[in-house]
Amino acid sequence: MRIRSALGDIARGKGMSQIARETGLGRESLYKAFSPDGNPEFSTVLKVVRALGLRLRAATDA
Repeated sequence: MRIRSALGDIARGKGMSQIARETGLGRESLYKAFSPDGNPEFSTVLKVVRALGLRLRAATDA
């Protein structure tokens, strides 16, 4: 999953401890969720996206 990988890279760059504080999630659980074998819940993805100051947008190919 490319989104998981990209978010994990950005979160590690910002500092997983800071992301954990901003999301209220555990640092270790964030590392696990965004690892290559991780499978984060959508709510976790949304919390991390918000903590990074990003927006997630869906669009059609039309």
